[in-house]
Amino acid sequence: MDVSPACAERGRGPVLVRRRPPTPPGLREALKARLQRSCTCSVRGAGALLQDLLPAARWLRHYRVREALAGDVLSGLVIGIILVPQAVAYSLLAGLRPIYSLYTSFFANLIYFLMGTSRHVSVGIFSLLCLMVGQVVDRELLRAGFDPAQDGPGPEANSSTANASATTLVLGLQDCGRDCHAIRVATALTLVAGIYQVLMGVFRLGFVSAYLSQPLLDGFAMGASVTILTSQLRHLLGVRVPRHQGPGLVVSTWLSLLRGVGEANPCDVLTSAVCLTVLLATKELSDRCRHRLKVPLPAELLVIVVATLASHFGQFQQRFGSSVAGDIPTGFMAPRVPDMGLMWRVAPDAVSLALVGSAFSISLAEMFARSHGYSVRANQELLAVGCCNVLPAFFHCFATSAALAKSLVKTATGCRTQLSSVVSAAVVLLVLLALAPLFRDLQRSVLACVIVVSLRGALRKVRDVPRLWRLSPADALVWVATAATCVLLSTEAGLLAGAGLSLLSLAGRTQRPRAALLARVGDSSFYEDTAEFEGLVPEPGVQVFRFSGPLHYANKDFFLQSLCRLTGLDAGRAAARRKERGLGLGAGEGGPVESSDLGPVSSAAALVPTATRFHAVVMDCAPLLFLDAAGLAMLQDLRRDYEALGISLLLACCSPSVRDTLRRGGFLGEGPGDAAEDGLLFHSVHSAVLAARACRGETAAADSAL
Repeated sequence: MDVSPACAERGRGPVLVRRRPPTPPGLREALKARLQRSCTCSVRGAGALLQDLLPAARWLRHYRVREALAGDVLSGLVIGIILVPQAVAYSLLAGLRPIYSLYTSFFANLIYFLMGTSRHVSVGIFSLLCLMVGQVVDRELLRAGFDPAQDGPGPEANSSTANASATTLVLGLQDCGRDCHAIRVATALTLVAGIYQVLMGVFRLGFVSAYLSQPLLDGFAMGASVTILTSQLRHLLGVRVPRHQGPGLVVSTWLSLLRGVGEANPCDVLTSAVCLTVLLATKELSDRCRHRLKVPLPAELLVIVVATLASHFGQFQQRFGSSVAGDIPTGFMAPRVPDMGLMWRVAPDAVSLALVGSAFSISLAEMFARSHGYSVRANQELLAVGCCNVLPAFFHCFATSAALAKSLVKTATGCRTQLSSVVSAAVVLLVLLALAPLFRDLQRSVLACVIVVSLRGALRKVRDVPRLWRLSPADALVWVATAATCVLLSTEAGLLAGAGLSLLSLAGRTQRPRAALLARVGDSSFYEDTAEFEGLVPEPGVQVFRFSGPLHYANKDFFLQSLCRLTGLDAGRAAARRKERGLGLGAGEGGPVESSDLGPVSSAAALVPTATRFHAVVMDCAPLLFLDAAGLAMLQDLRRDYEALGISLLLACCSPSVRDTLRRGGFLGEGPGDAAEDGLLFHSVHSAVLAARACRGETAAADSAL
């Protein structure tokens, strides 16, 4: 039974007049217009482009000195004070000398000040990226014949190993010691990662980082924090153990630590215990009194100053054999082009480094922008962070990104703009030019304590897993799997596992969405799920079906199964058997569907003839986000089978994109406003039900007249 336009018109409400869509330009004209806009040059256009690339050129002109300067200076001083000990400490994670961490902090703050769109994000060294850089550095040091376990930059590190291996000569490193080769690897890795990020920004791929979900990032931070904690235990205990590589790094390191725990340095153990106690107690006190304190307590700086004085005057290195930071030169080194051969070798490692850095930077920038009422540009953030890696790579720096802890401190100390980054860079510059040698006698165990205490926030995220499980088991599974893979295998494997599970979770939610039959809410025009609400009034002879998700090739079979299960009729099987029997009568003409025509439903439902059960199916397409070719073909087959059984298929609440797909695929008429389209598409479920009821009454009246 076909639904005529006249029948459909009776059940309609207000008449909608369709606008005539504008004629889209052809591909050639569109490309020509875009090329013309891109190639047109003017002073105004050049100025706008410069302000887009360097946002500081725009907001500096409107800088409010009285309102913002005091907060920016204070937050910049505090961040600079925090940044110096962290920069020296994080050099242990990267396997590099402390001077390179100071270089990185200085250049990153200046570049992000010019190019960043976030007012509150602090860009600089980040523990997770330092860990990832350190793993690549250790691997390449082993490949070059050096010993990664020698963390110190002292004279024995370079003199004893520079010519110890024939591999060194083969690789052309006879004029480069361990520390020299380590920074070459780090700069090559940083440059490639920065190029990836810049290309992502140029091609407007900022949305890619959105696929790294928050559970994935939290689980990755947790797993990487456990790896960082494990890597610092040897410094806390003062034992010499090999730096393991490859899968199972954490487990292998723990086994080595257990075997060498008897050789722990008592001086380092005592120093670590005292420093950890002071730092943790100060952090807890600062957290509890954060509303009263305008400036956070500089616990790391105080501990480092006291520990350096104690180590210097107590001669801990000479008397107890404690490992110290060593000589830290002042000033800047001459710029150097990163090694091209190393760049090709570390290009695969730079992919994960670029993704993690960009994901954390964009997510933090958007978080602070939402909380302070302004907007950021994701693609410009990619360009900014990429340039923070590309340009400093020529000045002996390694990978950087936004860091949550320092960004929170910036916000808490009254930061208003990125001018605070210039103040922080000035503090680091003061250390680089004059104060760096003062850290020579600082014990490495103290630096390890600073790193371990900075992991508190990430390690505490494990307490969120039960709440996340109650909220979404799929997200909790992504969190746990990412963290476990990072710990048991490697950080790169954890990132890949988390990304894969996140995509599978997203696909699974769209593959089997909720399907339900709807009924009327009293005498209103609203329809709701019969399985969720009581007292709903079903429409006699009309089945209202809702599929709460997109319809595509992966879930079309589930769509059909759900429709057959809920309506009690397998239309394809019933139509095929009617055709085999040669029955020309439809269900609406008195031909009941036998029990063998029904799908996998109960026997009680099978005994009810279709003619008395329903004569129309209304699909609520409001949740139907999109429709692909396979879904469209399935709908066409379904309509054909229903027509063979005398059942009407009506669609309600279709979005413009779904209507266009139906029109282009031939499901509707030839153009907008066609009679076939008017009889199939409705703007509400209730109007479709009224149209089906009116058309059924007209058909019954015609049959009785005959």
